[in-house]
Amino acid sequence: MKRFYYLSSCSTCIRILKELNLPTQFELIDIKKTNIDEETLDFLQSKTGSFEALFSKKAMKYKSLGLNQKNLSEIDYKKLILEEYTFLKRPILIDEQSIFVGNLADVVQKAKIHLGI
Repeated sequence: MKRFYYLSSCSTCIRILKELNLPTQFELIDIKKTNIDEETLDFLQSKTGSFEALFSKKAMKYKSLGLNQKNLSEIDYKKLILEEYTFLKRPILIDEQSIFVGNLADVVQKAKIHLGI
């Protein structure tokens, strides 16, 4: 599996996509148009160790729904990500068994090294 999950309206995602200059075999998936499926989310969780690691607490709905005041379980994080695309931390690069989650500089740098950029 070679995929790049991003949000097309997110300037940070677009910047990182340009920086990575992904080969054509990568499938680009705009999460606003096609939310992540449960099988892929489970795969990512198996790599990161938790659904919370894949959950964006920066999403506007996180505070507006009062989720920041709740003690969420792993099941809650999974359910929320599957129901609402904005809760998925982004971008996510999947290159077979290697994954890179988020937009922190060190994550992007590791992705570049992995891709040989």
